[in-house]
Amino acid sequence: MSGPRDDKGGKKIIPNRVPARELDPRERRLNFEEVNLGYDAGQAVREAGRCLNCRKRPCVAGCPVGVPIPDFIASVSRGDFAGAYRIIRSANALPAVCGRVCPQETQCEGVCTVGRKHEAVAIGRLERFVADWRMKEQGAARTQKSPRKSGAPETPDGAGGRVAVVGSGPAGITCAYDLAQLGHKVTIFEALHEPGGVLFYGIPEFRLPKSIVAREMDNLKDMGVLIKTNAVIGRLLGLGELTEQFDAVFIGTGAGLPRFQGIPGEDLNGVYSANEFLTRTNLMRAYRFPAYDTPIKAGRRVAVIGGGNVAMDAARTAIRLGAESVTLVYRRGEAELPARAEEVRHAKEEGLLFEMCTLPVEITGDDGYVSGLKCLRMSLCEPGPGDLPGRKVPKPISGSEFSIPADTVIVAIGTSANPLLTGSARGLRLRRGYIETDDTCATSLRGVFAGGDIVTGSGLTVSAAMGAGRKAAKAIHEYVVSKKG
Repeated sequence: MSGPRDDKGGKKIIPNRVPARELDPRERRLNFEEVNLGYDAGQAVREAGRCLNCRKRPCVAGCPVGVPIPDFIASVSRGDFAGAYRIIRSANALPAVCGRVCPQETQCEGVCTVGRKHEAVAIGRLERFVADWRMKEQGAARTQKSPRKSGAPETPDGAGGRVAVVGSGPAGITCAYDLAQLGHKVTIFEALHEPGGVLFYGIPEFRLPKSIVAREMDNLKDMGVLIKTNAVIGRLLGLGELTEQFDAVFIGTGAGLPRFQGIPGEDLNGVYSANEFLTRTNLMRAYRFPAYDTPIKAGRRVAVIGGGNVAMDAARTAIRLGAESVTLVYRRGEAELPARAEEVRHAKEEGLLFEMCTLPVEITGDDGYVSGLKCLRMSLCEPGPGDLPGRKVPKPISGSEFSIPADTVIVAIGTSANPLLTGSARGLRLRRGYIETDDTCATSLRGVFAGGDIVTGSGLTVSAAMGAGRKAAKAIHEYVVSKKG
């Protein structure tokens, strides 16, 4: 048999992954339909056949939630999609979500053995296919109880506890999922009127349809998890009241307080944080105007400050809301953009303009409304003492001032911890506004655990936040069982 082979001369390696289907850019920039259409069954089986099922399984180590990746891919290659789903769900509470939004290229696919010399196996696309297949095939019948991960500790009879989970984002969902599997009664408290956290309000419909998030939340409910919305912990109930009512508490509220640059003009009409812009669009269904009478003013000429996935989401949302031009303003070069390469490619195809190596210094206005964005050109210098190794540092170029016409400016430069809960919790130890925990996710308060962005700061991927939820669930389980033992 001719063609490239693995290092042991065994299975033939197929160099290129099976391409995924996508909506045409000319069509998709006019609507909020999902851009990536995923694999069909034949494509999934062909792509799964590229996996070497190698002995060291680096992809598993690269997955923050420890999905047995070669095992589920082997099932896909045999056409056993139901078996593949059971394997994924033994570790992952949100396979349809992770398959869409996780940066597989820097996690599981980034360490794929095939990817050393060829294109890595499309692990994320396969995970998405399996989850979507299950949703389509099962229809209205939903999981009553997901399979327990092999080797998971059992809960002794009568040792199950009542656990409160604050926040229904990736960390909270995963923590609740694992605890429910272990026999605990879990109640999730969500501040907003729809559960799902950042999955629901922060990620646009064209990347993660709301129906997918809703279905994953239904799976939690089917496992017996109670979800209370419009429940603002720190106002409706204090953390102290939760510790009195529950055996343990997990805090997974994320870090959703928007950051601004502190430049002149940020108080003008037409300036949004990316959080506000995306939340208004998602939670108020502005993407379905006029069916939902909750429009959002995107403006004719939009400037988005930032270079991450949130900035890309805001820019592509503005395009779909009818902006004539949308410009991304980023202080480093394109090579340094932190957004996923696929999202950058999609944005370019949809007409997003890029102003790289550009620093906004003032938002200008006319009669209280945004009229433009004053900027400086930047040069990229090698890192100096105290800078991150390998990442070039932007420096302003004297005399390079210029302006970008805009009637809307969206600021997407990151977030910080919201003090609503933490500021009202006596004895909760913080570090720079974030909750301080030990290696088991335990806080300074007995029986209170935390994980995700509220501990590490903003910037965690969905799967990394899920990994924190899994770690906390294990510690909470051990704590509750010992407490009741």
